[in-house]
Amino acid sequence: MVKSEKFSEKLKKALNKYRNQAITNAEVIEELIRLANEMKKARDEEADLGLNEDEIAFYDALTKDEIVKEFMEDEVLKKIAQELTSAIRTNMTIDWSIRKSAQAGMRKIIKRLLKYYDYPPAHAKETLKVVMRQVEKMCGNVYEEDVQCDRVAEEKGTYVLG
Repeated sequence: MVKSEKFSEKLKKALNKYRNQAITNAEVIEELIRLANEMKKARDEEADLGLNEDEIAFYDALTKDEIVKEFMEDEVLKKIAQELTSAIRTNMTIDWSIRKSAQAGMRKIIKRLLKYYDYPPAHAKETLKVVMRQVEKMCGNVYEEDVQCDRVAEEKGTYVLG
């Protein structure tokens, strides 16, 4: 989510420059090629982390502020991302986005992990917001996958009520 927002913003800026005739066709193409190369480099860096897709999303949320990498070791940040992913999967409920108590529980889990690993307090509040947005996205994806699986099972006649 963090990286996708960053790249989306860069793309919007390039297209706005083009629409406003601030750059030529050739320059916008160069900008798009540069953006594609940045995205490839980011993908390569993600592969080097050795994390799965959800863990990478939380790692990106934890390191949104580059200065955090100066305060914390990369291995610790990876460990937090892995534990966040595990804790959120374990504590996720279908209606978590509706129920305030479920959201509060998620925030509590996240705060506890950040504090346990001595995440810089000056950045913890903003990181909590970013991580919660990522949790919403993750929970939304899980819900959509569950609904799709249920539909496929129902269509195939293998739907099991339980």
